[in-house]
Amino acid sequence: MRHNDSNALRPTDIVYAERLWPAFWMWLVVIGISAAGILILAPISIVAGFSAAVVLLVLQAAFLIMSTPRIEVDASTLTVGRASIERKFIGSAAAFRDDDAFAQRGPQLNGLAYLCLRGWISPVVRIEVQDASDPTPYWLTSTRRPEQLVAALTASSVE
Repeated sequence: MRHNDSNALRPTDIVYAERLWPAFWMWLVVIGISAAGILILAPISIVAGFSAAVVLLVLQAAFLIMSTPRIEVDASTLTVGRASIERKFIGSAAAFRDDDAFAQRGPQLNGLAYLCLRGWISPVVRIEVQDASDPTPYWLTSTRRPEQLVAALTASSVE
């Protein structure tokens, strides 16, 4: 009997994807800082003030968008921000919320851990690294959907 691999995960199939977008209030700060361009330059020229506001808005928005990390899990790889690891080197994964998440980010944090934390996202997932050649004991990442990320990491992967 032939085994049908049509539903098997290929390395390019994304199992989980998330962008750690800035919180709503961060965008309000961007607008406020951009408006400062008007206040600073309006006494000289109203056109210069509004031009500065638009330039500041575009630059800040571009910075926030480009610096927003992505979490992706596919059949063979986990990518968090700029770092990637093969799933065969991933051990257990655990989700933490509220006080437990605070403890993971603070008192219980190992200084060698890889961190991708965002202050406006409270839940975190701790992902153990099982690679003898890697000094990093675990990855700790912010996520808005910790249970789904853990489920994606603990699902079977194709090797």
